[in-house]
Amino acid sequence: MSSPDNTLFADKSILRAADIRGVAGVSLTPLTACLIGKAFGTVLIRKGIKICFVGGDGRLSTPMLSEALIQGLLSCGIDVINIGSCPTPMLYFAAHLEKNVGAIMVTASHNPKEYNGFKMMVDQESFCGKAIEDLGRLIDRQDFETGIGNLKHENFLNRYVNRLVQDFNFNGKPLKVVWDCGNAMAGIVVPSLINRLPGCHILLNKKIDGNFPVHPPDSSKAEYLTALSQTVVKEKADLGVAFDGDADRLGVITSDGNFLQTDHLLQIFAEDILKKNPDAVFIADIKTGKTFISEIKRMGGRPLIWKTGHSFIKKKMKETNALLGGEVSGHICFADKYFGFDDALYSAVRLLNIVANQKEESFLERIQRIPKTVISPEMEIFCPDDQKFQCVEKIKKILQDQQLSFDETDGIKYIYPSTGWWLLRASNTSERLICRCEADTVEEMEQLKKDLFHLLNTVYPVDLK
Repeated sequence: MSSPDNTLFADKSILRAADIRGVAGVSLTPLTACLIGKAFGTVLIRKGIKICFVGGDGRLSTPMLSEALIQGLLSCGIDVINIGSCPTPMLYFAAHLEKNVGAIMVTASHNPKEYNGFKMMVDQESFCGKAIEDLGRLIDRQDFETGIGNLKHENFLNRYVNRLVQDFNFNGKPLKVVWDCGNAMAGIVVPSLINRLPGCHILLNKKIDGNFPVHPPDSSKAEYLTALSQTVVKEKADLGVAFDGDADRLGVITSDGNFLQTDHLLQIFAEDILKKNPDAVFIADIKTGKTFISEIKRMGGRPLIWKTGHSFIKKKMKETNALLGGEVSGHICFADKYFGFDDALYSAVRLLNIVANQKEESFLERIQRIPKTVISPEMEIFCPDDQKFQCVEKIKKILQDQQLSFDETDGIKYIYPSTGWWLLRASNTSERLICRCEADTVEEMEQLKKDLFHLLNTVYPVDLK
């Protein structure tokens, strides 16, 4: 073990619930990345693991942070397999081909271009929650293993694309599909992928550019997918698909140019899975609309609502043997025929398979059969990391003092007996409070929003407009 030195790991705000995120060059520097490499390498060595896969996204800061991270890992005696620029699910795929390995992806996923971070895995399990807190304590103590590791480079693109198309069973009509790569990591894979798929495929924004010149790297927001929507309608395409910065979130545009909510998409996937797996478990996060529960039950499945966060969803899937899990944000994890991690490219292939093989009705007609509710988009309110959890706790105290019951799975979900619900939670990845409301009518939903914002304003000033 190395002895402590004068290096301090001061900014704990980067240690988040599901992964590590910070502003590159400010809270997340090469020195910090090296320390994280030393600490994570130490964790691996003490678990008897000697190999760690490393990949990185297309952000401008990724090469600098990746190099420092790898130096930290090597200094512990870890053998590093650098798979280079890749989507996060390609790194997960590589790490699932072997047992007893670690994996780190250098990425800030959907965050703005100035951010970066690390997603981690140990022996095919998400490294999150308390494990990340303990990583910070390890750095504070400078309690690192020492050794000399070896570095080698390996390319997994062909093997990954081969696996993506393995479960595409084409027996239907050829599709016309528009793919928005978002100037991000999907652009590495999609050109090879569509060469293996039938139909007509149109690519948007395939060039990797860490400045994200066309739109932010977030596929969960319809306003960022305007060009995709317009292209789908103009080209009379069957659908459009979009990916976030590291291609583990999927956004879908239907043939009429509308954004498809992920909790509705999960129901379509579940229906397909239930054909061969009756009574299967399906997991969605706390932000999910109420039709997810009613429709999964109607189709013969077992719905389960859990914490927001890709790492938490994956852990819960393993605990419950769920065949599918997902979040409103677009993370979709297939354990049916696949590995159980969030892979937007694989999810897109599974979706194309369903759309191409629709027999009795079109995909759009199937979507239109989902019961209608009025659900707000995610409302984000800036709140510093050192205040956001306190705000949630203060609201809990107010409700408890009024003897009102609520769901504490993740933040506060207050359910009205006859109208709907509102949700307030602290973001896992940014300085934000996240709010969402659902009701049966626009008027009821607006009233829920007013109730929530009025309550929140008693502990943290917000714009009620």
